[in-house]
Amino acid sequence: MFLHVKDILTPAELSELVKLAASVRFIDGKASNPHNLAKNNLQAEPQHADAVKAAQIAGAAINRNDQIRNFVFPKRMASPLFARYEPGMKYGVHSDAPLLPLPSAPLRSDVSGTLYLADPAAYDGGALVIHLGTETVTIKGEPGSMVVYPSTTLHEVTPVTKGARLVMITFIESWIPDQVQREVLYTLNEVHALEGLNISWENRTRLQFVASSLQRMWMR
Repeated sequence: MFLHVKDILTPAELSELVKLAASVRFIDGKASNPHNLAKNNLQAEPQHADAVKAAQIAGAAINRNDQIRNFVFPKRMASPLFARYEPGMKYGVHSDAPLLPLPSAPLRSDVSGTLYLADPAAYDGGALVIHLGTETVTIKGEPGSMVVYPSTTLHEVTPVTKGARLVMITFIESWIPDQVQREVLYTLNEVHALEGLNISWENRTRLQFVASSLQRMWMR
């Protein structure tokens, strides 16, 4: 299951991030995963001052979004990082690494996220393709929107043939590591939010009790 959320960023934040992307130093994307032969893109040098500032802006925007919080149950998040795809670049089919080496402690990547910055009309190709069994979902998000999906999901970025695809990527450790359990809790909470006023107060309370109890049982 994946979630596509619009308007993660305000117009001012989006404008600032695009400006910062123009000033950071981009390096070979294999720097963070040298053994991944499917990876062919550019990413910002994480220590660059403007990359650090961009990560703070994007991280704050993601953390304040209710839809993301309710879907992911975030515990820790890696600093969002600029990724750029120029003509001929792509990222072949892959799933994301289970652990990310962060300065404080390794982060378990339960959920991956792509935050879109470039207008999809400004580049050809460069679609995020999520593989779901025998089916695929193709996404070219609007600027300021974000897609989150389990890090175990097979996905790819198709070759860019014109223009440049600019995004920020991040990885999130969830309080609920199990993908199915996250989906169950998300669904229960959505039903409670959407239908709670249509049922009796007693049943609404019982539904909330079930969701809260399951969250306590499954939190890690």
